Amino acid sequence: MRSSIFSRWMCVLVMAILPGLVSCLEEENLTGVQATRDVMEGEGSVIYLAGGCFWGVEQYFALVPGVLDAVSGYAQGHVKNPSYEEVCSGTTGHTETVRVVYDPGKVSLGHLLELYYDIIDPYSLNKQGNDRGTQYRTGIYYTTEADGEIARKFIAEKQSAVSKKIVVEVEPLTDFWGAEDYHQDYLEKNPFGYCHIGRDKFRKAATSVDTSLVPDLKAAAGKTPEVSSLPSLEKGRYARPSNAELKESLTDLQYEVAVNAATERPFFNEFWDSKEEGLYVDIATGEPLFLSTDKFDSGCGWPSFTKPIAEELITELVDTSYGMVRTEVRSRSGDIHLGHVFDDGPIAAGGLRYCINSASLRFVPKSQMEAEGYGDLLPLLN
Repeated sequence: MRSSIFSRWMCVLVMAILPGLVSCLEEENLTGVQATRDVMEGEGSVIYLAGGCFWGVEQYFALVPGVLDAVSGYAQGHVKNPSYEEVCSGTTGHTETVRVVYDPGKVSLGHLLELYYDIIDPYSLNKQGNDRGTQYRTGIYYTTEADGEIARKFIAEKQSAVSKKIVVEVEPLTDFWGAEDYHQDYLEKNPFGYCHIGRDKFRKAATSVDTSLVPDLKAAAGKTPEVSSLPSLEKGRYARPSNAELKESLTDLQYEVAVNAATERPFFNEFWDSKEEGLYVDIATGEPLFLSTDKFDSGCGWPSFTKPIAEELITELVDTSYGMVRTEVRSRSGDIHLGHVFDDGPIAAGGLRYCINSASLRFVPKSQMEAEGYGDLLPLLN
């Protein structure tokens, strides 16, 4: 855990014992560049948010629809262009902060602040999760008075609902320095790296919709109308054969898995390590379920996906078999057993792992999708 009290004191120790090393890092210009107070014309609006370790905060906001960019850095200090070692020593006054650039036509500042508030402990001073020190204090730092007014009103409304004191800073931005390159996109480079934010929060961020800008109820429910309304995903298009018919058309293994919820052997199944571009459909009905672009190597021995093509294509049930509590996933139209979904997937993609049996799937190569009637899904592979 990189930012525990132990690691913080290790930073101090390194600075005290190995000053030459720190000097060398500075000479290599690893500290990034200072961010300007104003966003370039056409780039969007900007807000600076401190919510503990910036690894998770950066990735969390990068997933939010309407966010154009998220950059980890150091804000509100008194030392020019500080290094990580200097910041974690607690002597520069900086706090780990994420610069969030967003399209105000797609997501409002109010919505971003609600999402921000959902991942912090607003009553904890200089501590978030296991990370402690002044560099982990929470704060909302703005560059325009209009944004400052929104932020102050937001915190005031939260405070009026509770008696416990909220310690989130709301201040004009004084300075912001981009963190070293190895901190940027950290959880994309290290999908299972340390993060103090729960994986369920990442999924919420990725599917969040600002209802003040998108009044459509379907969109507000977190759906993706542009995808789910495609002809090949229409509900009712795919009919489920009877069990007797499936018994005739499927192999013994496919039938046992799809109908009787058996589990095939890991590493000895058709698609566990396949990297071919294309579409995975329900073995019983042909209904599209997963794309190859959402497939990843989880090391579990079964095909793993970060998400289905659309959430409504999958149904979830509580599975208490074998003395465990798991979430079973089944296909919408075929109602066949697919596998299970777990919350240990890549954080950068929402934190979920759909662990699916190859025997429940049929693969349609990209080159054959048009001929088989799935041509409208081809753009999703790009």
